Amino acid sequence: MNLDSYLITDEPYYSPTHNEVQLFEAAYVNRMPMMLKGPTGCGKTRFVEYMAWKLKKPLITVSCHEDMTASDLVGRYLLDSEGTIWHDGPLTIAVRQGAICYLDEIVEARQDTSVVIHSLTDDRRILSLEKKNEVVKAHQDFQIIISYNPGYQSVLKDLKESTKQRFGAIDFNYPNPEDEAKIIAHESGIDNKTAAKLVYISERSRNLKGHGLDEGASTRMLIYAAQLMAQGVSLEDACEVALVLPITDDHDIRNALSSAITACA
Repeated sequence: MNLDSYLITDEPYYSPTHNEVQLFEAAYVNRMPMMLKGPTGCGKTRFVEYMAWKLKKPLITVSCHEDMTASDLVGRYLLDSEGTIWHDGPLTIAVRQGAICYLDEIVEARQDTSVVIHSLTDDRRILSLEKKNEVVKAHQDFQIIISYNPGYQSVLKDLKESTKQRFGAIDFNYPNPEDEAKIIAHESGIDNKTAAKLVYISERSRNLKGHGLDEGASTRMLIYAAQLMAQGVSLEDACEVALVLPITDDHDIRNALSSAITACA
């Protein structure tokens, strides 16, 4: 299978916050399994895309969800015009061909999914295809990356210790205000001064985490608001659509956030 379609040819815009780029490069030399931990929308996926581009390696991304099974990852037999044919799943393709496989929000998948990757995260580096009676030895360029938001998961959905300890980990958080404003301005085309207003509003929402909000406004949400503003939408309306309404249905919290937005307008 040709993996050219999985290569990222244009450099993704990514602004490092600490030494995560150097850490990941060192980890890739040893093909160390890596876990990216941080809140939703803080740049974990963009970081993986940037590193795949920088390393010139194909990237296969899987967005995990509660209905995803191990077969969705490794593959299954399917009927076609020639009969029953085995089709590799995205993880198996990455293992065979030497791609980086990124399992985004892995705790959202069923627990049997995480068990499948265990043999890929130690010195064996193998993938067992039980239904096909085959053991696939990982290509020398293969690396597995997972991400999750530890502050948002319930006890029932948290990663098992037996899984966590198979990975190196990098912590992610929202960038500092100045850098976050630059990111928003770059991604949307608005000016830095307006982007800084959005960052101020986001800080007010993030301060409410644990006090009525599960999560504050993410960098992704700020970019959405900025993109609306770039199309002529007012600050109040853009924030209402992209920030306030998506994160809460509580009228008191909505009013508190709306007051902060009005103060910045």
